Amino acid sequence: MRKSVPVLCAAALLLSGCSGPAKPTILQYNMGEKVPVGHLSYTIFETQWLTHLGEGPGARVPQNRFFLVRLSAVNGGSNDAPIPTLTLEDDKGQKYEELSNGEGVPQWIGFLRTARPADSVQGNVVFDVPPGHYKVTMTDEDQSHAARVDIPLSFGAETPEVLSPGDPRKQ
Repeated sequence: MRKSVPVLCAAALLLSGCSGPAKPTILQYNMGEKVPVGHLSYTIFETQWLTHLGEGPGARVPQNRFFLVRLSAVNGGSNDAPIPTLTLEDDKGQKYEELSNGEGVPQWIGFLRTARPADSVQGNVVFDVPPGHYKVTMTDEDQSHAARVDIPLSFGAETPEVLSPGDPRKQ
């Protein structure tokens, strides 16, 4: 029985090492913060929801809503770096890929994009998603590092202050 204890301990050590490498932690950021991911640094400035792109009979209509995300990606590396596409994830874990067609999108950043060393790429990316709260996942040029940015649900409408008829501030 004594001889089996070292064998069992050795087996336990070997089996505990078979789970593979641990996945790196994906750091969480808020909109507006600089997000370093490998040699790339992203900043998401604003978002916009649209019911259509363009005007008249040629307007593009989404399945859900067009969701534009205006961002900047800066290459801090010494070589040209591709800027990977972004992914949205809702609170239920449903993932949505960036659309490859930017027709009608103002300041579209493009689908296949590259930044030279110390240069940036700026503009809008577009998704077709139902309105909701999302997190944007962004990766570095070889997709070995990732980060998420929390995007709160906002339609950009501000609630005006309503004054009652007797309020002295009303003119």
